[in-house]
Amino acid sequence: MKMSDEELELDIDDDLDDDIDDDLEDDDSPKRSGLLQSTSKRVRMIFSVMASPNRIDILRILNSKGPLTYSELKSLAGFKSKKESGKFAYHLRKLLRQSLVALNKSERRYTITNLGKLVLSLARQIEERSIIESGKMYVRTSHESIEEFNSHKIIQSLVREGSLPLELAQKITEEVENRIYKYQTTYLTGSLIREMVNSVLLEHGHEDYRNKLARLGLPVYDVQEMISNLDNVDNGAEGLLFNTGQRVFAEHLLTNILPKDVADSHLSGDLHITNPGVWSMIPDTIFVNVKELLDDGIDLGGKYLDVSRTPSSKQLDEITSSLSIMISLLSKEASQEIVLDGLPQLFAKHSKSLPELEQKLTNAFATASTTSKYNKTSTNVSIRLQLGSDTKIIHSIINAYKNFTKMTPIPRIGLIIDHDKGKISDVSAATAEIISLGGKVMFAKGQTSSYGITSGATKSSGSLSITLQSVSINLPRLAFESNKDETYFRARLALLMKPALSSMALRKKDISDLTRRGLNPILAKNTQYMQRSSVSLVVNLVGLKEAVFNILGFQDNKEGREILHKVIETAVDVAAKKGKELGDPVAICMTETESSTRFATLDGEKYGKNSALSSMESDSYSEGVVINASEIADYTAKSEPISECNKLSKLLNGGLLVTLKVNKDAKPDEIKKSIEKTSELTSSFKPVKKIAICGECGFKDEPFEDKCPKCKSPYII
Repeated sequence: MKMSDEELELDIDDDLDDDIDDDLEDDDSPKRSGLLQSTSKRVRMIFSVMASPNRIDILRILNSKGPLTYSELKSLAGFKSKKESGKFAYHLRKLLRQSLVALNKSERRYTITNLGKLVLSLARQIEERSIIESGKMYVRTSHESIEEFNSHKIIQSLVREGSLPLELAQKITEEVENRIYKYQTTYLTGSLIREMVNSVLLEHGHEDYRNKLARLGLPVYDVQEMISNLDNVDNGAEGLLFNTGQRVFAEHLLTNILPKDVADSHLSGDLHITNPGVWSMIPDTIFVNVKELLDDGIDLGGKYLDVSRTPSSKQLDEITSSLSIMISLLSKEASQEIVLDGLPQLFAKHSKSLPELEQKLTNAFATASTTSKYNKTSTNVSIRLQLGSDTKIIHSIINAYKNFTKMTPIPRIGLIIDHDKGKISDVSAATAEIISLGGKVMFAKGQTSSYGITSGATKSSGSLSITLQSVSINLPRLAFESNKDETYFRARLALLMKPALSSMALRKKDISDLTRRGLNPILAKNTQYMQRSSVSLVVNLVGLKEAVFNILGFQDNKEGREILHKVIETAVDVAAKKGKELGDPVAICMTETESSTRFATLDGEKYGKNSALSSMESDSYSEGVVINASEIADYTAKSEPISECNKLSKLLNGGLLVTLKVNKDAKPDEIKKSIEKTSELTSSFKPVKKIAICGECGFKDEPFEDKCPKCKSPYII
């Protein structure tokens, strides 16, 4: 039987191994018997294996690369010429005989054993300890290595990372080196040296250089707290990782990207930046036609190589599968909302199989609901349905969404019903039932998001429109600092808006650049984002009523409301002028945001719970307009709340969120009547009903108050 080259090489050196093993016998003492002799010899044999750098290298290669064939291992270990074949075989045989390496005979691949891993770890520890014991100073770097301290590397880092002049870098390094030797420590870390460098830079007044060199990350205590308190993490380890990454990038934004005055305004509470961790990476809201995205199949180029590529879809199964994939992928490319148009047209050819369509679509929504999220609040996905055509398919989509809502405690997918060309009464019964189940439904005329943000789409932009709206202005704070002078208040508003808008224009440029380079592959590849998209900047006004009525001191009457309108007009004018200067459309909106609670908390701490704030109905400032569903039956178009709402809607070119507050005990029939009446009075509104959900099991099938009827848990969301 002919032997392989590998077997031949190993066999030739087998006898040589035996000779060397015999040399390891202890000639100075009599031979011992039993277990002690066997153990002693085994340990000595293992230490003899560790004595060879070649054998340690082979173990390291197998540990990092996994199972390898004989030729692969031989090549990676550096034994490439035929003359070195015998030498390599000798070293490999030694490792095999001591069970540090094993051969899988069926696959003809070599792997490191657990004993081999232990020996490798021991070798590494001995190496590091010997370095430390030598009395020299050594650094454990961030690259998981330990090396001798070298001050020239500090100079290189200061010049490369901080852009310091060479002379200044040498001066700072000399002082840092003196401190290190003064502390007489033999064990340093890269982060400790960086802390010393930054401390010296601050002492010398070089704060800007320090910001460039600062290490971004979390204190040990914060990391431990995140792991200990998992109540705010509901998407597993991914949630912890996203939260950690967001905090790093948020710190980077505030210290190195935003102008100092804008960063200070955010930190002090004059304005608020939502989702700072992804602020410079992804847009807030995307309006897109999903039919156009899927007509040609999913094309991701070289990105997301582990995601299935689907061709142009024809069958219902293929379309719904592609839809769930597209929703999942698009959700990663916006921080607040994706508004999908064209869904009825996507299913136009399947109107004869509506029951099947409902089932498949319900499953597609359910699959898409597993998408990872960047924040505690998921990116909303809104299906926009234009009434007046495709009636049967629209009803099927609504029914599928209702089924999805029943299955999902807090759905991240919602509906936007555009009733500009259709009758809202056609869908009011079904949508009322959805709202009573805790579903998300928005009623609007034209392209509007579920937050009330108006699309800035133009004819040239086609079906794609993007809004960047994550900046909110604290109007009560400006009012507090205006000494009840309304003119000065509006002047301060204009002064604050200008640098904020300049930062938003820079944000647009950063997002465009990252998208072009492949960070957002759907936007870059499938939508021709760079060529066709319309991008608008939107500033959100928070606490307008508190600022004008509570703090500036105007009465809630005709005169007071005129001042309120004047404030909005000032903001719109400043936005228009600044937009022309920047070359970007800028609009003003009033919508819900996390900033309303933050602003109220910060102002309460700064100014105290004085009379100006004590009249507030809740612990957050007003955002948009709230109409009580229980009162809507008595309203007409001329009723003050309605006329004021419509006036604000006309003034705010970026959108107004009108919330129809539905009583928690309201039945679907009552909700239906409220929807139909409200649609006659105002063009855009969002019914909201509080639903009790069990935080333990997710039960929400029936109303309950104190504890879950299913699992008896008192933890109610």
